[in-house]
Amino acid sequence: MAAKLFVGNLSFQATEEDLRELFQQAGTVETVRIITDQFTGRPRGFGFVEMATKEEASKAIEMLNGRLFRDRNLVVDEARPQPQRAGAGGPRGDRGPRPGGGGGGGGWRR
Repeated sequence: MAAKLFVGNLSFQATEEDLRELFQQAGTVETVRIITDQFTGRPRGFGFVEMATKEEASKAIEMLNGRLFRDRNLVVDEARPQPQRAGAGGPRGDRGPRPGGGGGGGGWRR
């Protein structure tokens, strides 16, 4: 059964292939994903690596947590499930009137 790991404090120059090679020292790597900013496309400094088994994931945490990689000490830990987000309308799922009055319309008044 695969186990997903959080990898933080990544160098902005690190690539997914770099991570794959690093984590293969601990076992079989299923997937690698470096998270990027949706607007700029730049790396956000963290990502996720999925190892083939929980044992290999534990070995990767032991081997790589705190290890210097591209001038930064990695943070490697078990990934936690992403919390559920409210509604489909973004951070304000209720889409009610905004604080400060007005019902929208771009803020222009006559």
